[in-house]
Amino acid sequence: MYFAALLARTEDGWEASDTELDNVETLADLADLARETVGEDETAVVLIEQEDAWFGVVRVDGEDDPRVFISNAAVATRSSYGTMLTDELLGHEESDTDDLDALNLDGTEDGEPDQGEDEAEDSVAARAPHGPLGDAQLLEDFGIDEKVLLALEGDALSDIADMIGCSDLLEAVR
Repeated sequence: MYFAALLARTEDGWEASDTELDNVETLADLADLARETVGEDETAVVLIEQEDAWFGVVRVDGEDDPRVFISNAAVATRSSYGTMLTDELLGHEESDTDDLDALNLDGTEDGEPDQGEDEAEDSVAARAPHGPLGDAQLLEDFGIDEKVLLALEGDALSDIADMIGCSDLLEAVR
């Protein structure tokens, strides 16, 4: 079970909204969604978690590239939203030509398992560290330094929201 919320830092303080990720396929899509929600010069923080297995934080400041932190990259690569975040950090970018090159018509279209897909997933998971990945300093200006972010466990999203002063808003959209 996933939960995603978007926290927007505005002139009036924090605003929170439940974020639907069904149409989000890439980190760029997620950044665009966050930018649509906040003003040009405002900050958006997207919090994503899969139960207690892993959590991710994506920070979008205006038109700057998004900054990403994932609590456990190896575990995150086993989920679609986690893969969306880890692919960018691990340098795996998919393109249409990759899809065409990977197309293998050796009988797998008849319902036989495609060993190539499993190997590709294993390769991405093998490159992912068993632990944190990304920019652990992305929330420092909100009072959450790297050491604190790296130590979070359990209900980390609530802890983050509490530390930046918007736990009531996060709980309202949960």
